[in-house]
Amino acid sequence: MNLILVDSGDVAPDGTARLGGRRAAHILDVLRASPGDRLHLGLLGGRLGWGEVVSTAGREVVLRLSLVRDPPPRSPVDLLLALPRPKILRKVLQAAAAMGIGRLELVGSYRVEKSYFSSPVVSPAGLEAELRLGLEQARDTILPEVRLHRWFKPFVDDELDSSFPEAVRLLAHPGAAGLLGGDAPGGRALLAIGPEGGWTPHEERELSRRGFAPFTLGPRALRVDAAVPFAVGQVELWLRR
Repeated sequence: MNLILVDSGDVAPDGTARLGGRRAAHILDVLRASPGDRLHLGLLGGRLGWGEVVSTAGREVVLRLSLVRDPPPRSPVDLLLALPRPKILRKVLQAAAAMGIGRLELVGSYRVEKSYFSSPVVSPAGLEAELRLGLEQARDTILPEVRLHRWFKPFVDDELDSSFPEAVRLLAHPGAAGLLGGDAPGGRALLAIGPEGGWTPHEERELSRRGFAPFTLGPRALRVDAAVPFAVGQVELWLRR
C-alpha cells in the first residue's frame, strides 16, 4: 500500500480522519507509524497529500490531513474488455486503476462463461475493492468508471457510438497482420481486447465494421492480465507521440 486512501465520510470537520480495519492495520503493523509520522494520503475522488499521525489508540489511527496536490492525469485510453474469469479480473481491475484508465466497459462474448457475471468480483463492492487496491499502489485517487454489459451485440449496436463518439478505435487481436503504427491522431482511444481465446470471427467483424482498427501485440499468446497493460502502454505512447 503506497497510499492511505480515505473517504469523505472518514473526515471530521476539524480536518482529521479516524481509520480502522485494513488501513489501520497497515499503518500500525506494516508502516509501524507513531504520532508525528507523516504518511502518503489521498482523498478518494479528490486531492493527494499527507496524513500526520495524531494518535494510535487501540486499533484505530487518527490522522490530520493536508491535501496539497491534484491526482495524476487520466490515461487517454479507455478499455472495451471481454469479461475475464474472476481471478484474472481482479488483476485487470487493479492494473486499470493503477494506469489511470478512465472508463472500462466489461462485455460478454461468445467465449465468456456466463457464470462470470454472477461472481462477487463484479458486484459494486467487489469492483470497488479491487480498484482501490490499484489506486493505493499507484498513489492515485480517481476510480475508473466500470460498466457491465452481459451481451455483446446490444452494447455494440446501441451504446458504443453514443458512449465513445470521438475516440479512435483499436482492436488488439492475435490474428492481425501488423503492429500498431502510423501517425497518431492524438485525443483519446478506445481499445478492445477479447477473451483469452480471442473474439469470435463474427465479433471481430462487428468491431471492424464499427471502425476498430486491428493490430497485433506480437507472436506470443498472452493472458488477459498481461495483455491489458502491455497493449494500453503501446496505445498511450502512440497517442502521445
